[in-house]
Amino acid sequence: MNKQTKANKSPETGSLSWWQLSLIGVGCTIGTGYFLGSGIGIKETGFSIVFSFIIAALGTYIVFNLLAKMTAADPQEGSFCYYANKAFGPWAGFSCGWNYWCSNILIMGSQLTALALLSQFWFPKIPLWIFACIYAVLSIFVVFLGTKGFDRVENYLAVMKTAAIIMFILLAAAALLGWFKTSGHKPVFPNSNQDFFPHGWKGFWTSLLYAFYAYGGIEVIGLMAMQLKKKEDAPKAGTNMLIILMIIYVLSLGLAVVLVPLHAFTEKESPFVTALSDYHLNFFPHVFNGAIIIAGFSTMTASLFGVTNLLVTLAKGGDAPKLFEKKLNKFNSLPLPSLILGALGLFASVVAALILPGKIFEYITTAAGILLLYNWAFILFSSFKVLKTTFWDKTKASVGILLIIAAITGTTLEKGIRIGFFVSLLFVVILSVCTIIVVYKRKQAPL
Repeated sequence: MNKQTKANKSPETGSLSWWQLSLIGVGCTIGTGYFLGSGIGIKETGFSIVFSFIIAALGTYIVFNLLAKMTAADPQEGSFCYYANKAFGPWAGFSCGWNYWCSNILIMGSQLTALALLSQFWFPKIPLWIFACIYAVLSIFVVFLGTKGFDRVENYLAVMKTAAIIMFILLAAAALLGWFKTSGHKPVFPNSNQDFFPHGWKGFWTSLLYAFYAYGGIEVIGLMAMQLKKKEDAPKAGTNMLIILMIIYVLSLGLAVVLVPLHAFTEKESPFVTALSDYHLNFFPHVFNGAIIIAGFSTMTASLFGVTNLLVTLAKGGDAPKLFEKKLNKFNSLPLPSLILGALGLFASVVAALILPGKIFEYITTAAGILLLYNWAFILFSSFKVLKTTFWDKTKASVGILLIIAAITGTTLEKGIRIGFFVSLLFVVILSVCTIIVVYKRKQAPL
């Protein structure tokens, strides 16, 4: 982002109200990280997954609050990438931007793998990679429609997945009240430390990453804050978004874990489908599975749309080849080269699903979540230098950094997901080498 500082122009007035941005944030955030990935967290920690999501909400709020303050004080197109550059120099803007691009590629891979797994609910004999190819092509088609077409599709999908969550909460509450007969276990409420933490503090620690991952999407509000009518409303938009998400997450997960035994949950099925599996609601698994596919497809497509436009911003700032600024034609503003690169990353996930069909969802989800948290740490460290922080702001940032460290290190405690941690480190090493090379070449370039 070495050239962004030169292009520090007054931001244009947007068209969004703060509540519209909040709803967009909710729509872009709720995906398979919540619908399916939370099942991994439940396996690790049981009922205390509720506490994991409350702690993750606190950490997420801290990150967004400081990002929103930077946005309100100095609105810029590059958002957190621009602030990293402003705080630490061009190397930080470059590495922050490309780390976010890589994290979203992995998030798309995670969503894509989840969609394939969920589709096997109806067609168990069809290989994962075939479903992955189908959803990848559909996602590229939606992004190819351009901004207006993308917005229209995302609005419809957001309504559907929100309705699915409300449906689960109502049905689960009815089951809890005994309105439905069950052929399985009766609801069990935890009443001891062992009930809350069946796998001890180690399991709880491990589950933090999946709780944080379910909130991944706050950066979207940071990137879209430029579209607000009043840039100073950015903190309000994020706060309301997080309150809505925390209520939805905690209520639905709390209901899920009391309805069935913990051993019933698996990463291959949504915990919400599992929770109502013994209540003879024959329609629910099919309807909800379809809703989860819609949610995952929505989030994956939003990520593809995001990385496509982010790459354009990186190219404008000199952190990516100028090729990625090019539009399709004068009638379509779609940045085709940028979309092609994002699509290649998407299809790399298809290959991964073909080669490693077993634990691929856990591995990719873990690595994607960790890379996302690396970016959040960048935001917090940048706030120390960019903002005129008060003691309270510094304290919040420090607490946020500690929570992020806890979530990342927790993945090293469980053998089954540890490989995701090393995958994220591999990405960091590659990005570090690329950053060193770019910085060196810039120093050698003639003025």
